[in-house]
Amino acid sequence: MAARPAAGRRAIEVLLETELPRAEGRRLVLVDAVWAGGEEEREFTVKVGDTTRRVHVSDHDSPLGIAEAWRRHTTDTDRAGDSVLVVTGKVPADQLSWDLRGHAVRRRPLAVERADIVKQLFGAGDLDTRMVRETWLLDALLEAEPPGGWPQVGSVLTRDRAMRALLAARVGLGDTRDDSLDLDADTLFDWTRTPAGPRRYAELPEQERAGLAAWLEEVTGPAAPTLLALAADGRGSDALPLGALAATALTCQSAADAGFALGTLFGRALGSFDALAPYATAATGVLSRWIAQAEAGGSAGADARARVLTVLDRADQLAETAHLTGLLAGNRLLPSGYRTRLRTLAAALDGRPEPAQAALRDLADHQLALLHADSTERARTAVRLLRWLCAPQPTLDAVGTSVRHHLESTGWVDLATGILAEGDASRDSEVGEAYHRLIGRVRDRRRQLDEQFAAALAVWAERASPQAPHGALLIEDVLAEVAAPLAREGGRPLVLVLDGMSADVAVELAAGLDRRAWTEIVPTATADRRAGRLAAVAMLPTLTKISRASLLSGTPVEGGQDVERAGFTTFWKKRRREAVLFHKGGYEGTAGHRLAPELLGALADEKKIVGVVVNTIDDALADGRENGRARWRIGDIAKLPDLLGAALGAGRPVLLVSDHGHVLDRGPRDTGPTVVDGVQGARWRIGPAGPGEVELSGPRVRAGGGRITAAWRDDLRYTARQAGYHGGASLAEVTVPVLAFVPSGSEIPAGWTALPAERTAPEWWLGGSDPTEPQEPAPAPRARGTRKQQPQSEGLFPQPGHSTLGEQTVRSKPFETQREFVRNAPTNTAVAAALDALLEAGGKLSPAAVAAAAQAATGKSERNPQRFVTMLERLLNIDGYPVLQLVESGRTVHLDRELLRQQFPEGTPL
Repeated sequence: MAARPAAGRRAIEVLLETELPRAEGRRLVLVDAVWAGGEEEREFTVKVGDTTRRVHVSDHDSPLGIAEAWRRHTTDTDRAGDSVLVVTGKVPADQLSWDLRGHAVRRRPLAVERADIVKQLFGAGDLDTRMVRETWLLDALLEAEPPGGWPQVGSVLTRDRAMRALLAARVGLGDTRDDSLDLDADTLFDWTRTPAGPRRYAELPEQERAGLAAWLEEVTGPAAPTLLALAADGRGSDALPLGALAATALTCQSAADAGFALGTLFGRALGSFDALAPYATAATGVLSRWIAQAEAGGSAGADARARVLTVLDRADQLAETAHLTGLLAGNRLLPSGYRTRLRTLAAALDGRPEPAQAALRDLADHQLALLHADSTERARTAVRLLRWLCAPQPTLDAVGTSVRHHLESTGWVDLATGILAEGDASRDSEVGEAYHRLIGRVRDRRRQLDEQFAAALAVWAERASPQAPHGALLIEDVLAEVAAPLAREGGRPLVLVLDGMSADVAVELAAGLDRRAWTEIVPTATADRRAGRLAAVAMLPTLTKISRASLLSGTPVEGGQDVERAGFTTFWKKRRREAVLFHKGGYEGTAGHRLAPELLGALADEKKIVGVVVNTIDDALADGRENGRARWRIGDIAKLPDLLGAALGAGRPVLLVSDHGHVLDRGPRDTGPTVVDGVQGARWRIGPAGPGEVELSGPRVRAGGGRITAAWRDDLRYTARQAGYHGGASLAEVTVPVLAFVPSGSEIPAGWTALPAERTAPEWWLGGSDPTEPQEPAPAPRARGTRKQQPQSEGLFPQPGHSTLGEQTVRSKPFETQREFVRNAPTNTAVAAALDALLEAGGKLSPAAVAAAAQAATGKSERNPQRFVTMLERLLNIDGYPVLQLVESGRTVHLDRELLRQQFPEGTPL
């Protein structure tokens, strides 16, 4: 005898909703099925037309039982009512009396056709034929119908649509009314991290779980069975961590031992070890995509980062419980592997740079390197300092070259030391102690340089004067030698004085400027001076009231804001220019204004020179900053972004300059001041010099009757503790950064040239060559039209010659033809040099660097790098093919070598 079909409450409801409207007055329904619902489901109501009827379900296995149930229903239970009795059971129709059948709807037992019911529920004309054989699926669809009913699908209910609807209703995977969800490994692993999904899956009947698992394996891949087995086992939240752990274990050197431990972690959820590899592959694919999202940044990136770290931290916990941590040391995925690699790098900092650089490459190769960007960058900074320590050090015997070298190199050392001093985000004691030792070695070397500089400063100060600066740029000459040239031919520079800005602050601020908006410029090289950033020498002692007043007046003077305003106006009046100077309180806007209307009006004036003094850095030396950071970015300095934006809008060049630098207090907090006589300030006094001090006298000394004693050691102070100090004779305090910028796309003033971003950092910072080898200085620009006959590798940029691809390109027939259609095109020599420089750099350089390469080859200043690049695009991008283009929002020039070869085939070497 064939097994009787089963019917639950929902199947009965649909059957009644279909039959009762056509069986007016009948109250007995015989159903050819056994009851599959619970006891609590035997009483319910159904909607029949405009009325609601109560229903009672009774299950019987004998004809007498059925007859007795009907009698009780009509005489005792609901004698005069219209409630319906539904009888289920195993009694064949031929054993029922005709009298009983006469009271029943259709006078016979009604068959429960689940397929027809499912079609009706989904509003479908037909079913996928495969569904008819999958009774578990039909039963599940009947049982899982959501409160609002199943979506109406139209002509055919496909198996895939039914499976998706069932997954959404049963376990929350997707939406019952929307089948657009991409079901893949990412979706499944993401689902395992929901609070209820895996639990609901575990509660499903075994046959239904098996059917769903088989279908998901077809759709999402071989990882599904293991993942769902973990969910069924109550460990769905560990599905992705276990996958990450498996991926790491299977690639370690002791994979066999690790695989055994993994078996204990997976337990019965792992069907076989053959299933482990595809499961691990799927998990790492998901994590790799999440890591890429995290690296992209933004709010979505922050969410992705949190997900990745939560999963991988749990994987590390699981590894520890299975005693796998030792086997997986140094892995590329887990946080423990990142920590191991970071500790390896830290241990290498006590030796030569080469092992540390190898350890840095391993650290950067870890998949979490960018997610732990602060730690990775701090480690890179540590290796940079190690390279600097192991590189040959200069002898600082001339003040002018010393302050320039400080801006170009040792100021970067101070920046790196500040970065490292903040400590690593991991708070790992081994790493922190290694950084502490490295900082100690760096400070010892820096003090040697400060001592050399102090000795040179003492000799220089006795005889230096505006008439005889002995190779140094004096602070009182900055306006005349730097600002005034920017003001020629109607130029209107904004002179921004950042009080207390030392070299380390200046180089970081310059690096933070948007290169799409600003181009840094420096004076064109001469026979006795190479092109580079300018650094001036502060007045002594290095105090605001002396150095800033001298800077803004253009002559040695002492005084406050009134003296500075009068001196600034007088200086420019002598040059027949109007000028106005704004101090703190004068340029900030009132409520509703970012900047004062008076300042904005002055910046809009076509004739007026504008100066602004910003005290944020100097003010922070007294009490420090709330975030405890020693570094400064543009957004950290009050109103600086607004001032730069206003200058950009007005088309003004910007001269960013300081009046003196500062040293930070990095000593223990319980260290008191040095007790000495004649104290005049935090870093200077009157009296004989002691250890760490130098006596200074001469025309440059504007206090103490022309003779003072100043501290050159960075840890020496005479007053109460502050965050930082100035007034002393260290390189950081005496060096005055002088940086100039013009709006990108505007003409570079005559006598100036663009400074490529690639040429701002010292070699040891970039790490492009062996730090133990002395570096060749950059060659001075040659006279117009001359050609340098030397190997490519000896210059800063490759020089065009008969063997270079750039030179062959400009001699090719397609290039010659294209050149006829481009007016005012740069010379072939300039184009060849630019191409060779890009090829040498791997196809990417800043616009300023490309223009500098052309200038070095021709001796002709390219005063508008953006326009020069635009001309290159017109010459090279034949038929619209992007051989050369600006990318990264205009910050980078990209040369496609393969397209260059295709478009200019005659220019390709054989």
